[in-house]
Amino acid sequence: MTHLSRSFRMGLLRPLLIVAAGLTLLGSSSAQTARNRASGPAEADPIFHEYRGVQIGSLTDEVRKKLGNPADKGEEQDFFVFGEKETAQILYDKTHKVITISVDFTNGASGVITPQQVFGGDIEAKPDGSKYKLVRYPKAGYWLSYNRTSGDTPMVSVTFQKIQ
Repeated sequence: MTHLSRSFRMGLLRPLLIVAAGLTLLGSSSAQTARNRASGPAEADPIFHEYRGVQIGSLTDEVRKKLGNPADKGEEQDFFVFGEKETAQILYDKTHKVITISVDFTNGASGVITPQQVFGGDIEAKPDGSKYKLVRYPKAGYWLSYNRTSGDTPMVSVTFQKIQ
């Protein structure tokens, strides 16, 4: 068994720790900048506030009554499947109230939620065709995001999440 001296091990670890710390700081500032750009100014009142009758703060029993029996049921999360091209994840807090609603549509799904429905207008597409926007609604107590992937078979995700 080979034993490395403490000074040798620290000599190997020190550069790795410095790089990791630098990347963490860089990622944190980049994430903050991206978050500020993505969210833009906070809106007063969201125009999109529910998915199939479910809202942030709804109780677990209400969700299951409105959406049916989940494909995967749990205390903290339910997963619903609405055909092959639409799914939803609903997350609950300890008091069984909805804190997150995330809906995914695969290419060809009917009834795909649009940026106009979520934000009242279109979102500028990136050069690759993808779209992304996040807006915080402090008065309503949650944020909304819209994300469409690029490519020939884009996927659309719409997420509401309670602001902690």
